[in-house]
Amino acid sequence: MSPSIDNPLLESLGIRLAHVGPGTCTFELDLEPRHLNRQRTLQGGVSATLLDAACGYAGLQQDGGDLGNAVTLMLSICYLDKVSTGRVRATARITRAGRGVYFSTAELVADNGACIATAQGTFKRAREQTSC
Repeated sequence: MSPSIDNPLLESLGIRLAHVGPGTCTFELDLEPRHLNRQRTLQGGVSATLLDAACGYAGLQQDGGDLGNAVTLMLSICYLDKVSTGRVRATARITRAGRGVYFSTAELVADNGACIATAQGTFKRAREQTSC
């Protein structure tokens, strides 16, 4: 059983959380026609969403506890190849982390092993909401 993502956008796109742990995360997507652009290849925004989610979620679990929340401060993506069918996996890892800000990298890889895109991101952990 895969962990819950608790993210309506990712769920509506069919993106599944395959793994999340301290400093790592993997999301998967089985490509469907709705994920493709006019050239019938994976749309860049879907790739960006996968990479952003993987990079962000990689920093959400600290000390094996529940997932926290964070916001993306910066995300840089390099598009390297195309894919039209099959499954893609976005796998991320933390490269550096402080108490409030962390940095992560990710790769989006197709079933055949081709690297479709890479990303580097900066994220800020959200503070707990306090009531008045």
